[in-house]
Amino acid sequence: MSIEVQNLTKTYGQQKAVDGISFSANRGEILGFLGPNGAGKSTTMKIATGYLGATAGQVLIGGINVAEDPISAKRITGYLPEHNPLYLDMYIHEFLAFSAKVNQMKVAEIKAAVKRVVEMCGLTLEQNKKIGQLSKGYRQRVGLAQALLHDPEVLILDEPTTGLDPNQILEIRKLIKEVSKDKTVIFSSHIMQEVEALCDRVVVINKGQLVADQPITEFSKGLSDETWLRVEFKSAIDQKLLTKIIEVTDVQAVSPCIYKLQVTNSEEARSAVFKLAGEKNLPLVGLQEEESSFDEIFHLLTKEK
Repeated sequence: MSIEVQNLTKTYGQQKAVDGISFSANRGEILGFLGPNGAGKSTTMKIATGYLGATAGQVLIGGINVAEDPISAKRITGYLPEHNPLYLDMYIHEFLAFSAKVNQMKVAEIKAAVKRVVEMCGLTLEQNKKIGQLSKGYRQRVGLAQALLHDPEVLILDEPTTGLDPNQILEIRKLIKEVSKDKTVIFSSHIMQEVEALCDRVVVINKGQLVADQPITEFSKGLSDETWLRVEFKSAIDQKLLTKIIEVTDVQAVSPCIYKLQVTNSEEARSAVFKLAGEKNLPLVGLQEEESSFDEIFHLLTKEK
């Protein structure tokens, strides 16, 4: 089961919240959907789940056009919005049974389905409490249980770990990883470490436009023509020695012994550093190419032009 976003556009007056974006995700894949605040992530997710209409373009859930047949699309889609809407005066079982009826599940299936998601989402010890008595982490679990209740083939999660502590984040991450094995998951988050640990693919939008769509393993490649080396010496050296290397265009001191070198050619620069170390009797501790962090890549893609 797949989800396809095709040339999707959403305008509010003169403002384009989403500007002609296209991407897809397949069964068994967790797609990280990223962007700064106001980029159009939540708008895209709301259109994909049938809560908003598109100005142009379309979303297909398992081949079903969401705009043309929203009920059929929603039957195979689970959705956890950014602001988890819950009835705080309802008990967990009561709320989940109500949600099952809203999803038009068969009465005979509801009890077993509620039991399944309560266990799956780690709610067993809290299951007899009212939702209003639960912590933020457990409320998120209830929201996720609601999204999984009808065993959807596509799962759309908008900032599911917002406001959770590190332990709760790890628990929710583990749960998402487990349920994703036979589902298509779109996962929105502002936590780059979360995306790196959880997702198979990354889509980034900025100001409503698509700026990246890559497998997680390739995300850091091809975003900049800058190459940096990190070189560490056993003792302090004169920084001017490094600036004289032809292939080095910039030198940044991390400490008197450690430097970051921007270079035009990584291989030739490495050879030049080794030659310098030998000629000047400067013992090298380490020399490696610097990889951009997810935070740096995200900033590069979404910074103001």
